[in-house]
Amino acid sequence: MNLKGLYLTILIGASVPVPAPKYLMESLDNLEVTHSDKGRSGFQMTFQAGRSTKNLLDYKLTESSLLDPFNRVVLIVTLNGTPQVLMDGIITRQELAPSNEPGASRLTVTGEDVSLMMDMDEKSEEHPAQSEMIIAMKIIASYAQYGLIPDIKPPFVQDIPLPTERIPVQQGTDLEFLNVIAQRFGYIFFVRPGPVPLSNTAYWGPPVRVGSPQRALSINMGPESNVDSINFQNNALAPVEVVGKILDRSSDKLTALQIPSSLRSPLARAAQRKRRSIQFRQSGHTSTQASARGRGIMDASADETLSCTGELDAMRYGGLLEARGLVGLRGAGRTFDGLWYVKSVTHKIRQDEYKQSFTLSREGTGASVAAVIP
Repeated sequence: MNLKGLYLTILIGASVPVPAPKYLMESLDNLEVTHSDKGRSGFQMTFQAGRSTKNLLDYKLTESSLLDPFNRVVLIVTLNGTPQVLMDGIITRQELAPSNEPGASRLTVTGEDVSLMMDMDEKSEEHPAQSEMIIAMKIIASYAQYGLIPDIKPPFVQDIPLPTERIPVQQGTDLEFLNVIAQRFGYIFFVRPGPVPLSNTAYWGPPVRVGSPQRALSINMGPESNVDSINFQNNALAPVEVVGKILDRSSDKLTALQIPSSLRSPLARAAQRKRRSIQFRQSGHTSTQASARGRGIMDASADETLSCTGELDAMRYGGLLEARGLVGLRGAGRTFDGLWYVKSVTHKIRQDEYKQSFTLSREGTGASVAAVIP
């Protein structure tokens, strides 16, 4: 890559990834990496697959075992002297597009983050006397070979089931089950690469809406602008209110559903007041469990109210915008300025170009802070 101030390192291998050889780095044409707070993150590398008199029988890239499926790939970006692990993933797919034109043949390699290995084997497994948090810790610990560091946030309701009453049963892969038990509280599960190569942070908890925001996104601010394009969408039908009655499993009494106040830090000055009303139709819970699930549904729906999509130049931005955290936005007006949650970021690295497209969200309009720090 010929971008001033940018250096890309690729570690690759079947078991222990090692620095990619020179010919592989020189063949790289472009790279895309997508991080999202829902589902697995992914990457795609496109190489120039030329042939020479030394490689008449096959392309050198396809003959090499480095790009074989299920090899591990670690991508490290050093921007302005600061290294950051962009992806730690597993190769899942190869595509070769030969061409009659010299230098036009391309080999594309696609992969997903290491949480892919948690989605390989379906299971029927019991988890007796274990709450959702304990189950999440146990599952994540079983993948220590991928450098998973657990970051688990306790739900606002802890429920350790008595084996005489019920036994949690997993039907599906570990990744599917982690997402199922996370959704009960409006939580998410994802694997973030880093903080150092060959390590990953496995996060199970609410969307990260606290902490220091990243470098601000700036629009309509002349030379201070760092966003190329941006678009806002306000979906008035997204937020819902959960109502209904619940037959308490422990007392066998029918009671009105009581939804507790949200523990999430507000990002908007005012959330939308008018909401669609939906009935709580789950059964087999205590009143406390039902209330927690109802709050989870409402919190997740509020996240979809106000969204923002856009693209920025990483070199002008001066860093990497990270998904699953906070970022400030300024220059869009009082309605849309303020703090936002970063749902997803796609990094697009090509010759002489590094773009990042992003999706942001929050529960309503108006800034919850007086000013955004640049």
